[in-house]
Amino acid sequence: MKNRVFFPQATLDQWLFDNRIELRSDVLRLTEEGRRFRIIEALRVLREVSGADDRHELIGRVKTRAFLLELGAEVLEHSMILGDNAYDVVQGFIGAPIGSFAEHLAASPRSAAMGITSDAELLAHFVSASVH
Repeated sequence: MKNRVFFPQATLDQWLFDNRIELRSDVLRLTEEGRRFRIIEALRVLREVSGADDRHELIGRVKTRAFLLELGAEVLEHSMILGDNAYDVVQGFIGAPIGSFAEHLAASPRSAAMGITSDAELLAHFVSASVH
């Protein structure tokens, strides 16, 4: 199974504003690094807030918006209602790398020169650079 990463919407908005990423259809591209991810809308479920049991076992998980809507969820901003449950959620996207990391290194001398050896390292570097 390929590695996947959750990109919160607020973070993507800031990266777009800073010209650190490009979005085209369902592809997110890290501008300087050139690494591409296929993305799909998703929600990260933070906590159940009504006191009901989490019978769908969603707390702490990231699920696609389509999957949750199919279950009958209603989503508004940072809240989701599913049956008797109410959840706090973070909206965003799940991203899966396009192609292997070896293919990325062959096409991106920048990543290779920095000694980055995996998507996890690349994303850690990318995120730490956005904090400074």
